[in-house]
Amino acid sequence: QVQLVESGGGVVQAGGSLRLSCAASGRTFTSYIMAWFRQAPGKEREFVAAITWSTGGTSSVEGRFTISRDIAKNTVYLQMNSLKFEDTAVYYCAASPSALGHPVLGREYAYWGQGTQVTVSS
Repeated sequence: QVQLVESGGGVVQAGGSLRLSCAASGRTFTSYIMAWFRQAPGKEREFVAAITWSTGGTSSVEGRFTISRDIAKNTVYLQMNSLKFEDTAVYYCAASPSALGHPVLGREYAYWGQGTQVTVSS
């Protein structure tokens, strides 16, 4: 069974940085697409970034955020810089074994972590 465990969230001042981690286990992820989504209070869940495990190719909707992976550690990261108040949200790691490209819809991802809270204080 695939397990995704996020960590690294917390409270940070506006302009600061955080690096989120997603430890993945239970499969060989060579063919997977891994992604980060976020959901702010009262808002819909939204796509943040994705990475193709095998090639390292990435997509991101936010130029301040960088997704990467460490194959040896089976871990995906989201480096977030120049954080803004509006980045406050629960951030979720997601995985898809069969997606084409980097889907931005949550329903394309079969596996989800429990989420980690990021709070940016102004």
